[in-house]
Amino acid sequence: MIELRGSTWDHTRGYDPLPVTADAYSAAHPDVRIVWEKRTLRDFAEMPLPQLTLRYDLIVLDHPWIGGCVAAGSLLPLDDYLSADFLSDQARNSVGKSHTSYNYDRHQWALAIDAASQVSAYRPDLLASDEVPQTWDQVIALAQRLKRQGHAHVSTPLMHVDCFPCFFSLCANAGEQAFTSEGVAVSRPVGRHALGMMRTLAEVGHPAALHWNPPQILDQMSTTDEIVYCPLLFGYSNYARPGYRRHLIRFTNIPVDGTGAPRGAILGGAGLAISARCPHPDIAADYAAFVASAEVQCGMYFDSGGQPGYRGAWLDARTNAEANNFFTDTLATLDLAAMRPRHDGWIAVQDGACQILHQFLTENTHPERTLDALDDAYRQSLAARSSQPDLA
Repeated sequence: MIELRGSTWDHTRGYDPLPVTADAYSAAHPDVRIVWEKRTLRDFAEMPLPQLTLRYDLIVLDHPWIGGCVAAGSLLPLDDYLSADFLSDQARNSVGKSHTSYNYDRHQWALAIDAASQVSAYRPDLLASDEVPQTWDQVIALAQRLKRQGHAHVSTPLMHVDCFPCFFSLCANAGEQAFTSEGVAVSRPVGRHALGMMRTLAEVGHPAALHWNPPQILDQMSTTDEIVYCPLLFGYSNYARPGYRRHLIRFTNIPVDGTGAPRGAILGGAGLAISARCPHPDIAADYAAFVASAEVQCGMYFDSGGQPGYRGAWLDARTNAEANNFFTDTLATLDLAAMRPRHDGWIAVQDGACQILHQFLTENTHPERTLDALDDAYRQSLAARSSQPDLA
């Protein structure tokens, strides 16, 4: 009996589909057993992936880890094991840059089995569809009105690990993607704008939002009437499915920028990668391709609570009917989402930025000092950057 062990994150969306796919694969391959284990959502973002690949054969990961894992020799290039036709189909059916985000140094290091970006969410029984904000001015106006009325909030998750996604999305939505120049994290005008918006969102939002991640905000929205609308959080289609929680959540595109497009939301999602130490890479790659296939993504993966990474599933009439059009209602935002850097050393910048930005909100740090700290962290990462290029 061949046994493969996998690690993913602890949420219905992240975990539940994988044992189902593992059982289905084992039914067709009785000599293979695949065991999936969970790590917390925080560990999904912060746990060092090269260390994780020492213990597991299959890893569900976020794309910014790719550069560090490649530099450490921790992952196997999937193009050595999967056909060009299969990978071309995956690329054609990418949701936004999901597939590309795992392509680095001319190799494909993971399959985009889950697609996500920050989107907007609201309670349709508390906020009519024509009242859902379309611009940031409308977001602030709604938040201030609800705060004056004193019974509900517009809130965004601002736990430290979610401060960076908020900042990154606000910068890109304003027209400038942060952490792309060689000199500074972001220009001062755009940086000040993003920090000002974050401070306003913290002030008008639920006090506990400074300690909540997206599932916690969505749990609060779907079980109480305290949060009516959230302008920026990673989408979870589970909450759009009837019966998942007490109240249904509807998801929609993020507020538009000056071009009228919902651009710049930070790209999230998850890829399925194979550890370089896996003793059975051919079998692991075959299983990964099974999970990422059109049939599985549109079928058992979605049916067991997953959020597919395959574009066909996002356009499928059945998946949309069962998730209150979560997929078609947010697809424009995902197609215009912004991909984070992936170079070796980037994760330290991201982790540091989370702390710097959370301190800005909780300790009332001056915006200029905050931007100085972000610049310093970014420059240090570039100075220590390996020679390996950040190429798609």
